[in-house]
Amino acid sequence: MSSDLDRTALIDQFLADAGWGDAAIGWLGQDASTRRYARLARAGGETAILMDAPLIEDDPCTPDMTEAERQKLGWNAMTRLASSRVDAFVLIAQHLRAAGLRPPEILAHDSTHGFALLEDFGDQREFARLIEGGAAEVPLYTQAARDLAKLHRHPKPDILEHQGERWPILPFDDVALRANADLYADWLHQYDDRARMTDADRARWEAARDGLIEQAMGFEREFTLRDYHAENLLWLPEDRIGLLDFQDAVIGWDAWDLAMLTQDSRREVSAAATEAVLRTYLEESGKEESALMKRLAVIGTLNALRIAGVFARLVKRDGKPRYNDFMPRQQLMLARNLKHPAAADMRIFIADTAPFILEAET
Repeated sequence: MSSDLDRTALIDQFLADAGWGDAAIGWLGQDASTRRYARLARAGGETAILMDAPLIEDDPCTPDMTEAERQKLGWNAMTRLASSRVDAFVLIAQHLRAAGLRPPEILAHDSTHGFALLEDFGDQREFARLIEGGAAEVPLYTQAARDLAKLHRHPKPDILEHQGERWPILPFDDVALRANADLYADWLHQYDDRARMTDADRARWEAARDGLIEQAMGFEREFTLRDYHAENLLWLPEDRIGLLDFQDAVIGWDAWDLAMLTQDSRREVSAAATEAVLRTYLEESGKEESALMKRLAVIGTLNALRIAGVFARLVKRDGKPRYNDFMPRQQLMLARNLKHPAAADMRIFIADTAPFILEAET
């Protein structure tokens, strides 16, 4: 109880220092992390968002950390996640703004205690909610592709710095890719008894997985947001896209963000919207189509394996049955990626150990 009281006192002091001490506080729905958010409202109708991100997660990875050190430190270090760090959020927001994108304005922040006061983008502006309400899908996705190409034209940073704070933008490396993809091998056969994973299968899995990772490590790199999808993209009144949940950005691949956008695990993205994304991105970036489609198949396969494993773990270990609803679509996304020749070895493995996944495409 004392820790909760201490946290409340810290929040009160942060808001007072920021000039929002007299604001009414309304806590919003819990984020799927250790962060939580509140809407602040003060006289005159002005609002802002409080992000409360206590430093209670495992530490993030540093640039010089070995694989053994990352394994010892935990999942965030292994996969190069930011551990809900406010300094990462603030510095990456500044980078995105410099690239011409639209993160929320940072009104105040305290990285030591884990607070940020953010511009309020308002409710019900997420792509997913707007489309559910009847908004045209293609214009939204077209602008998302345009913004992604704009971001990739901007110089890639190694370290972001501002007023004494520093945050490294690390490469999404083979260690992170293996840890993420292995969620499939660890959990899908526990979730679905139609899937097989013997010791011999595991060796074959590792060979097919490493073949995909070897290809990925040879692809050109881009500043990658990692969670660029309809739940985190907001349509703003000035016909701009507001960005959320970008603190885990890495030096990854264009195909990762494109896969997250068009192979959404929670909602169907129409063929017209997918085509508009790829066409717009190619036109805006000047990249070559066949090379992009190969990257999208390889990175998309690795990402789809990761998400299938995450959903299986959420149901089997964490007792969250609602993720059953997303699994059929996720397996369909995996099957579609596996059709590309660059994913042939993994397709053979899946056909032998979990053939029902490939049947999702038929």
